[in-house]
Amino acid sequence: MKNKSLLCDFYELTMANGYFRAGMGEQISYFDVFFRKVPDGGGFAIAAGLEQIINFINDLSFTDEDIEFLRGKNIFDRGFLEYLRNFKFTGDVWAVPEGTPIFPGEPAFIVRAPTIQAQLLETYMLLSFNHQSLIATKSNRIVRAAEGRPVLEFGARRAHGAEASVMGARAAYIGGCAGTSCVLADRDFGVPATGTMAHSWVQMFPDEYTAFETYCKMYPDNPSLLVDTYNVLKSGIPNAMKAFANCLPPKGQRNCSIRLDSGDITYLTKKARAMLDKNGFDDCRIVVSNSLDENIIRDLILQGACVDSFGVGERLITGKSEPVFGGVYKLAAVEDEKGNIIPKIKISENAAKITTPHFKKVYRIFVEGKAMADLICLYDEEMDFTKPLELFDPDYTWKRRTVTEYEARELLVPVFRGGKQVYTCPDIHTVQKYCADQLDLFWDEVKRFENPHNYYVDLSRKLWQLKSDMLGGVRK
Repeated sequence: MKNKSLLCDFYELTMANGYFRAGMGEQISYFDVFFRKVPDGGGFAIAAGLEQIINFINDLSFTDEDIEFLRGKNIFDRGFLEYLRNFKFTGDVWAVPEGTPIFPGEPAFIVRAPTIQAQLLETYMLLSFNHQSLIATKSNRIVRAAEGRPVLEFGARRAHGAEASVMGARAAYIGGCAGTSCVLADRDFGVPATGTMAHSWVQMFPDEYTAFETYCKMYPDNPSLLVDTYNVLKSGIPNAMKAFANCLPPKGQRNCSIRLDSGDITYLTKKARAMLDKNGFDDCRIVVSNSLDENIIRDLILQGACVDSFGVGERLITGKSEPVFGGVYKLAAVEDEKGNIIPKIKISENAAKITTPHFKKVYRIFVEGKAMADLICLYDEEMDFTKPLELFDPDYTWKRRTVTEYEARELLVPVFRGGKQVYTCPDIHTVQKYCADQLDLFWDEVKRFENPHNYYVDLSRKLWQLKSDMLGGVRK
């Protein structure tokens, strides 16, 4: 896509035009980006998409072609179109680093900018955050289910569009996948691309053995043969072993693997392992694919399937079990002419949709080296973390916990100040390691697949009182 500036919802432009005409376009506003519910009933999500958001903000400008297109709508003020022609982001952005475990209701991004500028970021920030966080979260569930066995993302052909395949592969790697089938994700982001053969390769040759032999001779370093085109146990594995034996020793090679993409995986992998071991191929790895997800992988392992690595496609790249992340972009405050910050709140009959007002910061609280709670505070609160800290259970506000020996670390880092990027994005391998290291800081109870521990996300007493007072004022 040559220019993404018009990748926005139309109402962003109509509102921006309205703010311009009403003389409100330069008023400073604060917006929070957060999500409301962890996919798949999990205990946490993984933040991703920041690098693409940074690139979007840096590139955000409107071409003559864009301006003429909008002029043709016959609803935009001439002065507003000239404003867009000279558009430049001048605001501030804070974000949690990619790979950070995050929880519902807490800001993953905060935008402080003139209202028009802040409004025009909404769609792209949400689509990047929502998509990549969804895939990173799903990937991490699948990787944890595999219990140390490598997981490869194989979903490019099933992704919801070209960009979704590349960004999905990127996010899956952040979540812990070992590689991808998508070559463009390797070229652009360094996500290791890998792949072997399709059934069509085997079908193209006169017989299965010739297909395997030809492949092994061409790629002797680490050939992986797909053994389920015809009959796994009667021909696939015997022909694979024969090709390995005839082609690899003369090249001084030993590494090899077989792949199964159909059938009863537990039964076939057990039989395959026995056949390979009996014939001296005890180091030949077994790779399986075919519509896998974390639940199927857990079942295969519990059933004793002999699997060394997994290829996961459509159920990962589409987030099939719960394909919407649900991040939102909500106004939290505005500044008056004197620079005073005025909190704003959104009310709803659905309690989950009531927002938390004001400009905020977020701390992660660690006890005995493990993350125990996140604390959302007002931006200017001077928190005394040398004193005991009282926290409320997220589901039962009458249940309190007081901690005395703990460490508090601020989560949000500056990304833009005055329109200038002040954050350097780490490479994708560093992000992946950071994600794994951060997850090691959480108790296993938070990482359970079913009925995970409810992680505390609490408001400081001052912020809680402000929210309560604003709700009370609205009710009056």
